[in-house]
Amino acid sequence: MASTVPADTFRLGDRIVKRFGYGAMQLAGPGVFGPPKDHAAALAVLREAVAAGVNHIDTSDFYGPHVTNRLIREALHPYPDDLVIVTKVGARRGADASWNPAF
Repeated sequence: MASTVPADTFRLGDRIVKRFGYGAMQLAGPGVFGPPKDHAAALAVLREAVAAGVNHIDTSDFYGPHVTNRLIREALHPYPDDLVIVTKVGARRGADASWNPAF
């Protein structure tokens, strides 16, 4: 008998996450580069998302770069047991905020 998951969730590896997650891309500054305009508001958004039931966050180290991951850690560490943080790799940011392949 196959295990089933509730309709509002899906299996992500060995974890069950809700279908609605939070995309952290816009936490960084304008153009997804540099720090956010309002650091405290960015932290509050992350905390509210988790408080509202979000249990997976999509991020990447090239958002900022490094900005969104640091914000996530500052806002949410120690992480709730059911929180899943997913990331992407394969790009670098230039000093001019350009998106470049990471060879």
